[in-house]
Amino acid sequence: MLHDPNHLYIFDTTLRDGEQVPGCQLTTSEKIEIAKDLESLGVDIIEAGFPVSSPGDFQSVVELSKAVDDVIICALTRANKNDIDVAAEALKYAKRPRIHTGIGASDMHIKYKFNSTREDILARAVEAVKHAKSYVEDVEFYAEDAGRADLAFLAQMVESVIAAGATVVNIPDTNGYCLPDQYGAKIKYLTEHVKNIDQAIISAHCHNDLGLATANSIAAVQNGARQVECTINGIGERAGNTSLEEVAMILQVHKQAFGGLSSNIDSKMFTYISRKVSEMMRMPVQPNKAIVGKNAFAHSSGIHQDGFLKHRENYEIIRPEDVGLDEAGIILTARSGRHALKHHLERLGYELDKDQLAVTYERFLVVADAKKDLCDEDLKALMQS
Repeated sequence: MLHDPNHLYIFDTTLRDGEQVPGCQLTTSEKIEIAKDLESLGVDIIEAGFPVSSPGDFQSVVELSKAVDDVIICALTRANKNDIDVAAEALKYAKRPRIHTGIGASDMHIKYKFNSTREDILARAVEAVKHAKSYVEDVEFYAEDAGRADLAFLAQMVESVIAAGATVVNIPDTNGYCLPDQYGAKIKYLTEHVKNIDQAIISAHCHNDLGLATANSIAAVQNGARQVECTINGIGERAGNTSLEEVAMILQVHKQAFGGLSSNIDSKMFTYISRKVSEMMRMPVQPNKAIVGKNAFAHSSGIHQDGFLKHRENYEIIRPEDVGLDEAGIILTARSGRHALKHHLERLGYELDKDQLAVTYERFLVVADAKKDLCDEDLKALMQS
């Protein structure tokens, strides 16, 4: 599989890993609606489901394959023949199908999950890739729990599956265990010790158990990974997955640090798609969530508001309109200063001189102490009292 070294492939698993959150299951028609939005957003790959897991998941992969045109549609399997056969059947209408197969790579998983040996696991990995390759050209292999795997064995596994035909190798930090420097070093080790690594794309799939999913994914990219597996709003099992919008905006804000690396993501869709996924999956977005939380562009501290109103870059590294928001919010609270109050009163058509503003500000503080935050109606009432 030829790939552009300056392109970061965005692999969206909102509809597979994200949907594993209890109570967040979607109908096939809802999945299609989100998939079409993801296609418009500019993701490269959509992981549509785990076909063997249920008739509903199988049907979703079939219908998503029919519904999208330009995006790679990926189906997840375990490293066994039946899973792969079922996935291939579900992908028969996909214009660009990918089978995502894999097995545990850590000694913990090999011993306690598979009750097996390294040699047997290696043979099963190679066999699975070869079987998937008999159906599709594009095969991704995941080395589950790679975050805790022995490096030399992991390198041996990666080399073996690429030789068997894997076009992408996924190095998951399945339990969100790694520190960014550890995970980055793991990716670097693979780029330097796997002799056929240039024949495949390295993919990062990080979980957020310690709040490090995005940092680990970025560390992977800095060390040679060219695909990141992520979800809208960072949803996913347990503490969630890497947040798509965070990775895309880090790449955008730090262009120079990534030496021209870019994605096809249209960041202006983030606010829209974040809210849609949140509503459809009944998963509220925490207010202080980076990029898409309702407070992400809200300024309430008086010092911050003053600095922002003088020059927005004092307190903004991303413009709200870059992520599809109309404007930043200057939230009026008891911590707000005169500058913020004047800004809002002028917006509502009230022009006050310095002395009038001083008197109004004292009255404003009394109301603000009682109300926590003030809306336009409160300000109008203040001016009329």
